[in-house]
Amino acid sequence: MMNTFELLCRASAEEQRRRLPGDELVPHPMWTITHAITINAPPEAVWPWVIQMGSGRAGWYAYDHIDNGGVPSARRIIPELQHVAVGDVMPALPGWRDAFIVSEIIPERVLVLIVPLQPNAAGSAAAPDPTAPLARVNWAIVLEPMDRGRTRLITRNRISREMFAPQGAHPASPGNPKFIIERVYGLMAKMPWSLLMPFAGFRHYLMASRMLRGIKRRAERRWIEERINAKDFTRAKVHQ
Repeated sequence: MMNTFELLCRASAEEQRRRLPGDELVPHPMWTITHAITINAPPEAVWPWVIQMGSGRAGWYAYDHIDNGGVPSARRIIPELQHVAVGDVMPALPGWRDAFIVSEIIPERVLVLIVPLQPNAAGSAAAPDPTAPLARVNWAIVLEPMDRGRTRLITRNRISREMFAPQGAHPASPGNPKFIIERVYGLMAKMPWSLLMPFAGFRHYLMASRMLRGIKRRAERRWIEERINAKDFTRAKVHQ
């Protein structure tokens, strides 16, 4: 059973201070938030759940009626979704093709996703101004090995002021002209900064913490099942 600290998915002070991959894509964010959770399974057992994420893929393991078109997030590892490269899209919502775009990938260790400054751009070209953001948002997902075969899963979002600048329209789904989350973004764009920051922070906390707990449950369950199956196989071989 998770303790209260784990349930809240709080990153430690050191985790919040340290530099993570992708930080340079939004060098002067208006908002940074870091979450973390400990998973009782090694990084190689956690990574398959991370790399298959995305709306219309395995889902986000969070609120499926909001971010996956109502389709339940996968409870199994899907082999055909295990091969992702820089420039690929892990859609934030059904039909989206400009968020999230894979910016960096180190198998079993790091996945960096971005919302580019311009639709359909990966944001990889150097900006003329070194202090300017290369992305509206960067999202780092880092897996760090721990003792006793555990993993520390750390996520960080850095958001630039450009996040709420107008973007290209996203396609609407049949019978659903605008997803609820798009309406939320539209409302957020009209908010004064004093209201926007706490509202965005609370919304992000709900989504991110549920996603992390969803990954933890799936990875730990499968890891336990695999070890039990391996022991059963070993016993069967011994008794042959």
